[in-house]
Amino acid sequence: APDGSGQKVAALVPCHCGDPATAESDVRAMRAFGTPIADLVQPMPYPAVNTLLDDLLGKKGTLNYWKSGCLRELSDAAIDVLVDSFERVPSTMTGIFLDHVHGAAARVDPGATAFPHRQEAFSVLVLGQWRDPADTEANIAWARETFESLRPHLSERRYTNFLSADDTGSVRQGYGENY
Repeated sequence: APDGSGQKVAALVPCHCGDPATAESDVRAMRAFGTPIADLVQPMPYPAVNTLLDDLLGKKGTLNYWKSGCLRELSDAAIDVLVDSFERVPSTMTGIFLDHVHGAAARVDPGATAFPHRQEAFSVLVLGQWRDPADTEANIAWARETFESLRPHLSERRYTNFLSADDTGSVRQGYGENY
C-alpha cells in the first residue's frame, strides 16, 4: 500500500491515449468498479505517466530480482496463479505487474522495428524487492516459484526490457525473427 502499512492492494495505472473528448467515458467502467484508495487518473503529459511508479521502484539500497514473460491470455487460471502468488509475497515491496499490450502497439508491422511481438498480449513482470540482504534467498525463490507456476500460461514472447540476469537465451525470444 502507498502508506507503507503493508496492506496488499491492486493498482490500476491506465493511460488513455485516445481522443481527450472520450477519455472520461472510456474510463467510467474502471472508476465504477469500487472505491479506490487513491484516484490519480487525470489528464497529464505522457512523460509524467512514465514516472508514476518511480517512488515504488528502484529506490537506492533496494535489492531486486525479477522474472517476466507474456501471457497467452489473461485467463481465470492465470489470474488464480497471480492472486495465489501475491498472497505469499515475502516482502511488502514486492509486486506483480501486468501491462496490456494493445492498440497502436499491436498495429505496428512485426518487421518494422527490432521488437516483433505486436499481437495483443499481457506482459507480466514478477518483481521481488527487499532491503535486507538476509531476505535475498526467500525473495528470489518466491519470484522463481511464481514464474514457474505461470509457465503453462506463458507464450514464447518476451519483452526485453524486463529480462533478468539469469534469462540466458531469452534475448533471442525477445527479438524473435528480428534478432
